[in-house]
Amino acid sequence: MKKKETIGILQFGCAKNLVDLELMLGLLTKNGYSYSLDPDDKNIKTVIINTCSFICDAEKESISAILDMTNKGKRVIITGCLAQKYPDELPKLLPEVKNFIGTCEYDKIIEAIENKSYKNISNTPQYCYREDIKREQITVGSSSYIKIAEGCYYNCGYCVIPRLRGKYKSRKTECIIEEAKELANKGVSEIILIAQDTTSYGLDLYNKPMLASLLKELNKIENLNWIRVMYAYPTNFNDELMEAINNLDKVVKYVDIPLQHSHIDVLKRMKRPAIDYRKFIKKLRKKIKNVAIRTTFIVGYPGETEEEYQDLYNFIEEMKFDKVRVFEYSREKNTYAYSLKPQIKANIKKKRKNALMKLQKNISKEINKNCHNKEIQCIIEQIHSDGKIIARSYKDAPEVDGLVYIKSNEYLTPGDIVNVKITKSTCYDMYGII
Repeated sequence: MKKKETIGILQFGCAKNLVDLELMLGLLTKNGYSYSLDPDDKNIKTVIINTCSFICDAEKESISAILDMTNKGKRVIITGCLAQKYPDELPKLLPEVKNFIGTCEYDKIIEAIENKSYKNISNTPQYCYREDIKREQITVGSSSYIKIAEGCYYNCGYCVIPRLRGKYKSRKTECIIEEAKELANKGVSEIILIAQDTTSYGLDLYNKPMLASLLKELNKIENLNWIRVMYAYPTNFNDELMEAINNLDKVVKYVDIPLQHSHIDVLKRMKRPAIDYRKFIKKLRKKIKNVAIRTTFIVGYPGETEEEYQDLYNFIEEMKFDKVRVFEYSREKNTYAYSLKPQIKANIKKKRKNALMKLQKNISKEINKNCHNKEIQCIIEQIHSDGKIIARSYKDAPEVDGLVYIKSNEYLTPGDIVNVKITKSTCYDMYGII
């Protein structure tokens, strides 16, 4: 096949968006194109910018990158959530950009490259994972993401994802198992299962939640060391799933479960499960031994009273989560919450967020301190020429959680699983020896 031009790449957003880009890169490679992660290279004429539109700040970051590339004379192809969210507005805002692809049209990337003007954005997105495309991974390390589903059943009051990604659609179990085996054969030590909501996996295909069954099958893959589950929605986090995480030796005892708030009334206004999260978290800890729990919360949701915020503060203080991230509510058009009143003032949202993060910082510091002189299982991430070794504990997901810095005279390679004796720590990172 004749060698074609090299395409520049810029990636924004979550791991789910990253997988879409890697599928696009698989199509590029298959069709004779090469790609570069350095779009500023003077030899690069065309740049794919895979955008995020989760909150306003993410949109600004994507727009800034687009303007930067067009100002440098690059031909830009906009893909991903921003294109899907503003199919009519973006071409008017950015007349210099002629090529737009929606979230569910990622497989049209070759057409976009080969046509001077191309727009393909569905009004009713329905994501379909192309099993015939081989992902071209751009992440370097011991771990890799596997997207097990796309879209969402729920319509949380603040969220635009269903409008951008469509209804929930699971991949077949056998396809996921095959991809996991391929990754393991390439040397990937840890696979991380992702979706908008992993606990609903299989409902559309098998008429029941199948995440526990999927974990059991993945656990059989011989040259795989760790399996991690992210983005677990609480509704279908049943006893079977808890038992699978607890009993399967390759499934790390780590739960990423975005709760968003603690107060029942706020959860109802958010259109979230109005369940007793205190009881739920206590059950998780009882069912899964030594589980590390990561969660996210939103402050300043419309109508959030001081009493409701204080309930959230007390909840975090009481539950002592291993990892917490707090977002200020971002008002998004075409969401239920957009027209709710009263909208909380920006300074109040910031004040509440800062107070919660200060609280969590002290909690994290204490949790890490309690690990001193204990052995924790870690995965080796990087080994530098100066002998510095960087790892992650089972309590830490890549990119979003902390790191473990190790001293060792042993011969190690990225992907190795080792027991590390923790000697000291900070609020978010730990240090240890083998």
